[in-house]
Amino acid sequence: MLNLVLDIVTTAAILFIVSTGLLLVFGVMKIINFSHGAFLTTGGYASVIVAQAGLSWWWSIPCSLAIGFVLGMAVERFIVRPLYARPLDAILATWGLGIIVGQVITLVFGRGVQMVASPLNGAIALLGAQYSAYRLVLVGVALLVALALGWLLNGTRLGLQTRAVIMNEALARGLGISSTRVRFITFCTGAALASLAGCLITPLASVDPNMGVAWVVGAFMLVLVSGASLVNLAVASVLLGGAQVLVSTFINPVLGGLTIAVLAALLLRIRPEGFARG
Repeated sequence: MLNLVLDIVTTAAILFIVSTGLLLVFGVMKIINFSHGAFLTTGGYASVIVAQAGLSWWWSIPCSLAIGFVLGMAVERFIVRPLYARPLDAILATWGLGIIVGQVITLVFGRGVQMVASPLNGAIALLGAQYSAYRLVLVGVALLVALALGWLLNGTRLGLQTRAVIMNEALARGLGISSTRVRFITFCTGAALASLAGCLITPLASVDPNMGVAWVVGAFMLVLVSGASLVNLAVASVLLGGAQVLVSTFINPVLGGLTIAVLAALLLRIRPEGFARG
C-alpha cells in the first residue's frame, strides 16, 4: 500500500516537472507549445552526450538547461515571435518544429534506443518499504522547481511584469512594459525547463528521437485543466496522475496511459475552466 502511495506521489512530481515549462509559456503567451516534446528530447540527449563524454550524470542538468535556453532563444525569435497574432499558426509551427527536431536528432544519433544510468542506485527504506531513491529525489526536485518559479513570478521585477502581461497585455504595454521582452524570456525559460525535465526522466526511461511525444499529450491536458496556476497544476498532477497509477496498477497499463487525457477531457466538458476558479 505504501509503495502505491509513493508511486502516486512520485508520478505526480514527474508530471509536474514535465508540465511546468509548457504551463509557463501557455500562461504568458496563450500558445500551446507543441515543440515542448522536442525540448524534452533534447534534454534527454544532453544526458546521453554527458554520459558518452564520461562525465558525471549531474553535469547533464546545467547542460540541458543551457541547451534548452539557447534553442528556445532561436525558436522564439525566428518561429514563434512572427506568429504572436496568429496563435493557430503558432501551434502548427511548433508542432512542425517538433517533427524537424526529431528528424535532426535521428540523423545525428540514429534511431536506436539509448540508456542512461541512474545517478542514484538502489532503494531507500521508508516505513518498512523499499522504494527507488531516484524517484524520491524527483519529489524534492518538483518542490524546488515550484518554489523557484513561485519566487520568479512573485518576488522579482520580471515576475511582476510577467503577471501584468498575463492579466492585461495592452495595459502592461501602456505602462511601459515590453511584452516582447517578457515573452522572449518566458519562452526561453519554458524551453529550458522542458529540457531539464527531459534530462531528469532519462534515468527512468529510454532515450530515443521520439521520447518527448509520449509526454506531450499528458502535459498538454494537465496545462489545459490548470489554467496558468502552478497550484492548480500541482493539484491536477496529483489527482490525474494518481488516477493513471491506479488504472495502470489495477486494470491495465495501456488504459493507464490514456487516463490523464480521458479524465481531463471529461473534466473540461463538465467544467470548462478546469481546476481554476470559475
